[in-house]
Amino acid sequence: MVVPVPSSVRIRTARSAGRVSSEWNRIGDQAFFYWDSLINIPRAVRAYKRETLRLIAEISMGTGALAMIGGTVVVVGFLTLFTGGTIAVQGYSSLSNIGVEVLTGFFSAFINVRIAVPVISGIALAATIGAGATAQLGAMRVSEEIDALESMAISSIPYLVSTRIVAGLIAIIPLYALASVASFLASRFATVLIYGQSSGVYDHYFNTFLIPSDILWSFVQAICMAVAVMMIHTYYGYNASGGPVGVGIAVGNAVRTSLVVVVVITLLLSLAIYGADGKFNLSG
Repeated sequence: MVVPVPSSVRIRTARSAGRVSSEWNRIGDQAFFYWDSLINIPRAVRAYKRETLRLIAEISMGTGALAMIGGTVVVVGFLTLFTGGTIAVQGYSSLSNIGVEVLTGFFSAFINVRIAVPVISGIALAATIGAGATAQLGAMRVSEEIDALESMAISSIPYLVSTRIVAGLIAIIPLYALASVASFLASRFATVLIYGQSSGVYDHYFNTFLIPSDILWSFVQAICMAVAVMMIHTYYGYNASGGPVGVGIAVGNAVRTSLVVVVVITLLLSLAIYGADGKFNLSG
């Protein structure tokens, strides 16, 4: 005897299958968009040099009145500055409980390079460069400016998306160098001038445990984050819909997605670079 399936169950099953299918289609659309953006980078560099230079200046320093307080240089610098100070405060306080506060320099050299500065820089990129790119492209989409570019035979992907990826990739190198220096200076300032530790002791342990290869890998991590953040935010901005409200929703979705991706990149690269060898020798 065949038991008939209730219509409500069939409806729920069909809706669930439709949602799964739409999610897979959306993932495929994103993958195609990212691939199209990356392969058009050489074309963007050749054909839109002026636009790329303008975007580099806008990304780094900001525009208009926001140049003094809202530029990426200022935001990244202040975030990493206070992050370095917080690491020094927490490190000195924790290490002093077991009588080894002299190792605060090691704490700064180890955690700033491998964890703190990359993650904070990625968050700052998502909140400044990424959110700005999403808002700009979203406003262009809802006002039909992107469609106007296409009607003038200007390919919108190289002109609007690939140029922003190149600008973010170029701007992240000096920005990340500034972030690293700011975190190091803040850690030294908090340890030496606030807690009164000898500058020679701090510098000794800091220079001993600061590995140059870690700094290089840290830059690689920052570059990967910049590319991922720019691709995610340009996708959501390029495909925004629904007027100003839709642009705001696109910015929120892009920021949430990029923050998750920043943490995932940090985890995967840390496992790939430092996870192969679990040994850690503090002395001898």
